[in-house]
Amino acid sequence: MLDLTLLPAYLVAVAIITVAPGPDAAYIVAVALERGPRAGLVSAAGMALGMLVHVTAAALGLAVMLSSTPVVLVLVEIAGGCYLGCLAVTTIRSAGKAPTGVAAAPAARRVLWRAVLTNLLNPKTVLFFAAFLPRFTNAEQGPLWPQLLALGMIFLLMGLAWDSAIGLCAGRLGQGLVRGRRATMTVHLIAGATMAALAAILLKDALTALVS
Repeated sequence: MLDLTLLPAYLVAVAIITVAPGPDAAYIVAVALERGPRAGLVSAAGMALGMLVHVTAAALGLAVMLSSTPVVLVLVEIAGGCYLGCLAVTTIRSAGKAPTGVAAAPAARRVLWRAVLTNLLNPKTVLFFAAFLPRFTNAEQGPLWPQLLALGMIFLLMGLAWDSAIGLCAGRLGQGLVRGRRATMTVHLIAGATMAALAAILLKDALTALVS
């Protein structure tokens, strides 16, 4: 059972963290701008699914294993950077081929699993949970893993609500911007550049870890 005296502070902290710009939000905005509000909502759902894995991992203590094995963390960061880099190249290359109007949306399942992978390949999430969630647990309330799981689910649901909102808004904004081939190309280039920036951040962190 959660310690209700700590819950208000936790909710405030989660709200602040959730609305702060981050890689997941940037990815959702990029996809929504390119593919529309439906893709934005599906991407938000995919991020939540990936977050569910992180929450479970934190509750079961796998974060401790990752943090104690730096090589695994670096490999995951490299994989995540390469994956986002490939998506960025594909998106930018499609800019020159984009027809007038909103780009034809890929299957929802494809959009969903891309978002899941993007979230899973960011190891900082599970490490963040490992450092953040225990501060709001209380051993006197019973076993820690149910508390960690409950706290993580609160984080997940608040994140899903926010991500869905920005996905919907960015998707509608993208539809409003698409008024011809030039505008369509611009939207594709912005989306691709965003993904490329996220890839560069992950690869930079991995390189820094290898050098240090």
